[in-house]
Amino acid sequence: MGRWTQYDEDDYRLPEGMKRVGYDADSGKYFFRDQDGSLWEGAAEYGEMKRVSDAPAPAPEDDDVETGPTRADGYAPLPTDARVRYAGDSPYRMLFPFILIVIVVLLLVWRLVVAPAMSARKPCVCPAGSTPSTVVSGDTCWDIAKAHGCALDVLLKLNPTLRCEKLVPGDRICVPTA
Repeated sequence: MGRWTQYDEDDYRLPEGMKRVGYDADSGKYFFRDQDGSLWEGAAEYGEMKRVSDAPAPAPEDDDVETGPTRADGYAPLPTDARVRYAGDSPYRMLFPFILIVIVVLLLVWRLVVAPAMSARKPCVCPAGSTPSTVVSGDTCWDIAKAHGCALDVLLKLNPTLRCEKLVPGDRICVPTA
């Protein structure tokens, strides 16, 4: 046994023959039984006790209410928790906020990375004397005009909404026919 286990017992501070038999957590009061069977109430573990008549039902004399049955070597099993867990109490309940954050981040990544690539491109309707062309990675307006043998001004006139600094691979633009 440990060095301070004697302080876990009531023997060193209670009058001889007194035994602790209960504790009321709501009022914070301890109940004790004397040798003659009378019940006493104490406001705290330490302090003055007074005799009461409306104490809880007395416990059997042979069992200690707080520790339960003990073996000959002094071992006493821990008391079992008699509280009933409610149906919503789950070990995954604590993980729910974390899982929710992960799902939101994944949806945001999907929206910003995957969804724009899957969106349908608008069909390119080119005026007479021009044909549609698809922009590939690394293309610039200058390179496209040079590849199709026209001036940059002509390319910009055929595509009035074209912004050369925002070309995206897969976009369709109109180029003059040779």
